This record gives sequence, C-alpha cells and structure tokens, in this order.
Amino acid sequence: MNYFSSDFKLGILGGGQLGKMLLSDTRKFDIQTYVLDPSDEAPSKIACNKFFKGDLMDYETVYNFGKQVDVLTFEIELVNLEALTQLENEGVKVYPSPKTLKGIQNKGTQKDFYIASNIPTASYLRFDSPAHLQKSVGNNEITIPFVWKCTEFGYDGNGVKVIRQISDMDDLPNVECIAETMVPFKNELAVIVCRNPSGEIKTYPVVEMEFHPEANQVEYVICPARIDEKVAEKARAIALNVSEKFNHVGLLAVEMFQTNEDEILVNEVAPRPHNSGHYSIEASYTSQFENHLRAILDLPLGNTDSKVAGVMVNLVGAEGFSGDVVYENIETILGWNGVTPHIYGKKQTRPFRKMGHVTIVNEDMQEARRIAEEVKNTIRVTSVQ
Repeated sequence: MNYFSSDFKLGILGGGQLGKMLLSDTRKFDIQTYVLDPSDEAPSKIACNKFFKGDLMDYETVYNFGKQVDVLTFEIELVNLEALTQLENEGVKVYPSPKTLKGIQNKGTQKDFYIASNIPTASYLRFDSPAHLQKSVGNNEITIPFVWKCTEFGYDGNGVKVIRQISDMDDLPNVECIAETMVPFKNELAVIVCRNPSGEIKTYPVVEMEFHPEANQVEYVICPARIDEKVAEKARAIALNVSEKFNHVGLLAVEMFQTNEDEILVNEVAPRPHNSGHYSIEASYTSQFENHLRAILDLPLGNTDSKVAGVMVNLVGAEGFSGDVVYENIETILGWNGVTPHIYGKKQTRPFRKMGHVTIVNEDMQEARRIAEEVKNTIRVTSVQ
C-alpha cells in the first residue's frame, strides 16, 4: 500500500503528548492522520490532518471514527474494546489488536496472564473492593506493607499507593484492585519491544528508571541502564518472551524490577509508545515513535541502537501551582549543549501533571546524568500568579 502523500488514512485514538510526538513522524513521512480525543485542547490537535472530539470509551464514537481510516492505533489503553473488535472484523487493521489490548487493559487480568504464561512477576491477590481487601488484611491473608493498584483507569502514578499501615487504606476508591507484594529491588528497568505484522522484532536497550518518591512517577530515564550486561541480556530476553506471549504489533513497553538477587520480575506493560522511550528521539538511530509507525504499517523496522548515552527528565507541574502554565528558566537550559526540551502543549498545569520532558545526550553517561540533575533543578513548571 502507498502510505506516503496518498489517500491512506491513519487513525489515532487519543490526542495527548504521545500522539503529538507520533504525529511528528507522520508529518515527516506525509502520512494522513485522523485523531479522536475527548478534549478540544488535546496536544495532538495542531499536528493532525483531521481532529474529532469524542469519548474514547463510547462504542458508537469509536466505531464511527474507525470506519473512516485504513489503520487504527491508540496512544492510551482506555478505549472501547467492543468497537475495536467490530472494526477489525469489518476489515480495519487495528494495531495493537483488540485481543492484545484485552489482556493488558485490566491490571488484574494482566497479572493473571503472567502467571498463566510462566512470566516472572511479583505475587499478588485480586479484590473486588477496598472492603474485601481490608477483610483480607484483617484475616492475615496479605501482610503490610504492600502495593495497592486499581485495576483500571490508573495513569502517571494515579491508582497506585504503597500501603504501609492500616490507615493508608482509609481513603482508597471503591474499585476493583490488586494487592502486590513489596519487592526488594535494586533497579526499576524497562525494555521497549517493537514488532510488525510480518514478525520482524527488535528491542531497544534496557533503560533504568528513577522514580519520584511521592508522586510515584518517573523522574529520570537513563539509557543504557547502569547494570551488568548479563542482567541486561536477561531483561531483553524476558521482554521478548512477553511480546511473543501477547502477540502484539507495534510497541510494547515492558516495565521490570531487578531484585537484589538479580532476578527480573515483570511489573506491567503498555502496548504503545511510552515515557521510558522518550530519550530515543534524540539518542537513538530510530525513535520509538517512528518505529511504532513503521511497525503498524508493516514497514521494515529501524535501528533501535543508541547513537549516544541519553537521560530523559520529566517536566511535571510544581507543587502549589495550578492554572495557566509558565515554564520558568527554559531559556537557560536551551543554552546548554545536548539539551532538548519537549513541551507537550497542555495549557493548564497542576501538581505532578506531565507537561513535557527534556532529553540530555552526551558521550559520557555520568556527565549526562549530572546535567539532567542540573536541568531538573533549573527549570520549573509553574502557573500565572
């Protein structure tokens, strides 16, 4: 099929920052794109050929949108599965497939899948409500501390909480959840796997993730991870196995724990471009966004190797600020070599909301990490006062 400068239409469900960055590559290749998002101010709106406002969980909205395109993909997992399945049955190519998404969308189902597929993961229990969970704790069926996760609708650290004492369960939302054993670990790692319908498959290098202790979201992504090569090989092998079991097409980001004994446990996956791969825009031969595009169009995959060491710093809304966004000291970091900011286009900031990221590339990993710290301490995402 002729994708370039043609009548071919690619549909993207979700118009957030991931879609916006993906659209940089569709524009590079002159591929026609349609985007559906519930917000009139979606970051992707400025970069697509046609923008549609609508509910991603509504069957008719998703179905009618999908009937207008040739290939349909998504940048967020919370989309109507029934509509995707019907579209696929009627000949629209949906990547990743509804079957893949169904196994991932609910975190409880996802964990069950790992156990059934002999994929190493932390032990857990599923609960239909906080009351059920509290009863289990009272009966000593699960011991504190543990990690609480809602099974659906979690994002950017929302829907995850470390339970260290009984009172931490008092304000949990009344939703289905899992309680996961706390894993003593050295590092949190991630591997992005890229696969096209023809079966060509590649992995990006293992990255190391440093998390904010309060917001439970990534502050830094470091590539390559500062780990032993044997551990890196094991992580990539497990990621490939996860990919094979899910039979996905496109990108699959596999988040993992490296335990104190150097075992690798799969935490969770995302079937789309991912925060852990943003460094690749500047540091890799082929960015994760270009490779997602290549994969879902069944084109040859690009080189996933890094040209240079890369560190990504997330820009999130500063505590105590909400409203029209202001990026303080951005001019300062623009004067530093190897530093590239990406602003997502969200007009309103709030504490810990992801508003952008900054990539630092350098021949010396330690120097890249040092500059990343300086970037973090220099730029602030505040609001008009």
